[in-house]
Amino acid sequence: MATTLPGNSTDLSFTDLSFVDPLRVTPVAAEGLRYVARQPIMDARGSVHGYELLFRSGPAASGFQGDGDAATRTMLDNTVIFGLERLTNGLPVFVNCTREAILDRLVMVLPPEKTVLELLENLEPSAALLSACVELKDKGFRLALDDFAWTPEWEPFVALADYIKVDLSITSVQSRAELVRHLRQYPAQLVAERVETPAELALARSEGFTLFQGYYFCRPMLLENRAIPANRLVYLEILHALHESPLNTTRVSDLVKRDASLTYRLLRMVNSPLFATRKVVTSIHGALVMIGDEMFRRVAMLAIASELRGNHPSELLRMAFLRGRFCELAADAMKQDPTEQYLLGILSLLPAMLGVTMENVATALPLRGEVRQALLGLKNVERTILSWLESYESGAWEGCDESALPVSLPLQALPEMYAQALLWADTNMTLTD
Repeated sequence: MATTLPGNSTDLSFTDLSFVDPLRVTPVAAEGLRYVARQPIMDARGSVHGYELLFRSGPAASGFQGDGDAATRTMLDNTVIFGLERLTNGLPVFVNCTREAILDRLVMVLPPEKTVLELLENLEPSAALLSACVELKDKGFRLALDDFAWTPEWEPFVALADYIKVDLSITSVQSRAELVRHLRQYPAQLVAERVETPAELALARSEGFTLFQGYYFCRPMLLENRAIPANRLVYLEILHALHESPLNTTRVSDLVKRDASLTYRLLRMVNSPLFATRKVVTSIHGALVMIGDEMFRRVAMLAIASELRGNHPSELLRMAFLRGRFCELAADAMKQDPTEQYLLGILSLLPAMLGVTMENVATALPLRGEVRQALLGLKNVERTILSWLESYESGAWEGCDESALPVSLPLQALPEMYAQALLWADTNMTLTD
């Protein structure tokens, strides 16, 4: 069974089930469901430096509960089951660690060269904890201090740390300036957490932070009077057309004519070794028919993805792919149209890609009224899957509960769908690079 691009494009499939199975999320009856999401940590260029893994054991009657040691033990178990390479695409993984995880060396199940151990802010500094950290550093692990605030007791740990994370939402500009002065003599990279807007990103950079965590790239400044550029509007229309089966080649040809870059790619493909022919191509429609539906879907998706990414962080495009695929996979459970749900997931991040308002995006496509309202934030049935995913991405587990339980979303299946969508997104990002 192949996992493919929407539109049954087998060109972008991966059919080896052994590639998918390590990410299967198996419910554990005694502990509830296992929820694992990831949040990117970005550098100043907008590239992904690593991922923090977010974990909760599952929904309880009054939300998500459980002690930190149990959560960390299960997280470590999950990383063994899933495989860090598959969860983080080979980039460093930041894992929250309790005192038990450090002192009992539970983290030794993780590959040291890819793992950053985050010491949580509620830990008490002690000689035993410091000794364990020194040993783990010697074995190749990196250390991060989470939600850090300066106290003399933590100074030996600061000297060991590779990363120091500071939450912008609970610190002042003055307190951060004092902290940065304290830390200048140490080699640790400074990570700004809860970066939510471009203004906060600019401020953090000016304060000396070099890494950034949060959803600043998903919440751009809104430009109320800015229209979608003409070629971008064509891309949105083509995305919509790609979900028709069979492809309406006449309609698609007319759309391709309106974008020079896609026309160029199409003609290059016709002239490539895959389709080299002595026939003279006299029209866009003829070229499209010559390469066939499946190959055109591949060419168009990769071209549009590349163009929409523009100067924005590639992680934003990766998240759009993930959202689209997840919403498509979960659509059957909600008796929703998978094609429509895929579009909803992709379109939810287009304002960030295009620098325009969601109102402009929602009105630019021939969408059903309910889907348009879902894009604009109305919590209707069409938005249920996307709402669950938005909470899941940020580790807002109570929000997952609130979205899923009233409409009986299949809680056991959703984390597995997320894992499959994550793999699909990473695979397609590789193909766009």
